[in-house]
Amino acid sequence: MPKRGKKYQESVKLINKTELYDYKSALELVKKTSTAKFDETVEVHIRLGVDSRHADQQVRGAIVLPHGTGKTVKVLVFAKGNKADEAKEAGADFVGADDMAEKIKKENWFGFDVVVATPDMMGVVGKLGRTLGPKGLMPNPKSGTVTFELEKAIKEIKAGKVEYRLDKTNIIHVAIGKASFAKEQLEENFRTLLDAVVKAKPAAAKGQYLRSITLVSTMGPGIKVSPTKIVE
Repeated sequence: MPKRGKKYQESVKLINKTELYDYKSALELVKKTSTAKFDETVEVHIRLGVDSRHADQQVRGAIVLPHGTGKTVKVLVFAKGNKADEAKEAGADFVGADDMAEKIKKENWFGFDVVVATPDMMGVVGKLGRTLGPKGLMPNPKSGTVTFELEKAIKEIKAGKVEYRLDKTNIIHVAIGKASFAKEQLEENFRTLLDAVVKAKPAAAKGQYLRSITLVSTMGPGIKVSPTKIVE
């Protein structure tokens, strides 16, 4: 294992590794253990009692965090005609069609964070599946990124809309803000995400749904949160 720096070692001393914290106490500790010179991102990692290999146990969706993520999000929109004009007026950073697809393919260009597409452009975007898919950038109707309502989609993304989805190990990873956020802002963002994940519980899920929850900043140690205290 790589040797950790002095600041990390000091941060670890603030945490009881055997304790499952309530989320408010955990967020206080996340702020205390964020000691990097830059504004660290606060992430939550949620392990669920589902099996992502089965279609009826998928957990996926999108929410607008009340206080955003603290990150400036660059949006690429695949649209044409009037819809392309709408996207530009709504604040999209990049707008195009086949030209953007070629740029991604030929130049391996990824100067964007989120991709939105109108349904009629999915024939073009679909060809980028092997490129965008592994990076989690493929537009999807469930996350609201395949839509004709471009103005609404772009403004929500810019305001702090985040997507949550299971990875192959049945864990959801989502950034919920920055270490510089007020504790109350992080708490509200955290609760908004957890409430959405709980509501998205598949009917086919059996047993304990929230298996484990960990809060962590970019350079800080993980802090375990009690799943039972979340739903009280």
